[in-house]
Amino acid sequence: MGWERLLASGRAGLYLLAAFPSGVAAMVALPLLAAATVLMPLGTGSLLLPRLLTAVRRWGESEHRRALQRLGSPPPPAAPQAPARLRELVREPATRRALRALPVHALLGPAAGIIGLTGVVGVPTTLVEMSVWWALPEPATFLGIEAGGWGFAIVGGLAETAVYATLFFWGSPVVATGYARLLDRLLSPSPAETEAARLTGRVEELSHTRAEALKAHGDELRRIERDLHDGTQARLVDLAMRVGVAEQLVSSDPDRAAELLSQVRGRAEEAMAELRDVIRTMYPPILADRGLDGAVSALGARCAVPTRVHVGELGEVPASVQAAAYFVVAEALTNTAKHAQASSASVRIDRAGAALLVEVSDDGVGGAEGGTAPDSAEGGGEGGTGLSGIRRRVAALDGTTSVTSPAGGPTLITVELPCES
Repeated sequence: MGWERLLASGRAGLYLLAAFPSGVAAMVALPLLAAATVLMPLGTGSLLLPRLLTAVRRWGESEHRRALQRLGSPPPPAAPQAPARLRELVREPATRRALRALPVHALLGPAAGIIGLTGVVGVPTTLVEMSVWWALPEPATFLGIEAGGWGFAIVGGLAETAVYATLFFWGSPVVATGYARLLDRLLSPSPAETEAARLTGRVEELSHTRAEALKAHGDELRRIERDLHDGTQARLVDLAMRVGVAEQLVSSDPDRAAELLSQVRGRAEEAMAELRDVIRTMYPPILADRGLDGAVSALGARCAVPTRVHVGELGEVPASVQAAAYFVVAEALTNTAKHAQASSASVRIDRAGAALLVEVSDDGVGGAEGGTAPDSAEGGGEGGTGLSGIRRRVAALDGTTSVTSPAGGPTLITVELPCES
């Protein structure tokens, strides 16, 4: 405990010591900022002021990080690069906060540094002075009283050491924490700024999600069109030709016409099967027939890897969310069967408040790359474009996707889909 207290007090003293040169620099920066502002009409200030404001802004970010580290709080998010133009720089909230904290730091920083210096060097300095008081060129004083002999030198020196030790072990940590809280309050964004930043980030996220959704929708339409054109349409054209030939042969060669009509029936069944496959990719009929529980259970039963399926009480889930959850499970299990080299997999779907939670895991080789690797990438796992499709489909519904897949496995894909607007 003693060593921990010593280290904590030492860190507090060093934090205060660093405030001294920083505070002196702030004292110099204030008149420079005032001079640059006055010189703005002459043109000189327009060159100097942006550089000074950028330096002040960086100082504020650095000082805020130090204050949060002192308070044991997480560091602030990375600040955007300071704008180059003076007008934008002045309007930056981070610049305004730094300017607000600068005079306070110029006034209190040197004082905090002196307290830290006194706490750090007070005890060893007093002990040395108490030991060699008789050899000093100037009379030694303890607690402001001149030492007249060994008795007072020892008593006064020990009393002064106790005062400095109290400052070091208790005073410096209290002052350092209080000063860090003050700077944190001055340099932290206000609630309005935090909310504005959150809304700005949300707008950017939604814009990106909308673009991804539109791209996924376009890709889906092109895939459906390709499937219908290359598959079903070709079969229907073939059917029409065979029916036409059969019509011409009914009177002249009834046996051949009957044979062609028999072939037409088989081709019609194949065309209907292809149509069902296309429809299934848009909205699986099994969802409407058996619900999400039955549909996912069917996926688990058909998977080449033994799969456990657990579906909790889901309540009312929108059709779009059910379809997305179904496709997430289908794509994840397909990738597991193709790439994971797994001996077992599991699917869990449950309701988590206003969100639908989907988890797909396997005991395979892992190494998924978040959908950036090609499907044929070695290293297995569920890497490949399948994960990209999952992410796009989930993002289109404003959901989140998390993939944990260390090399050697296991792999866990976690998806949250909002069920309420």
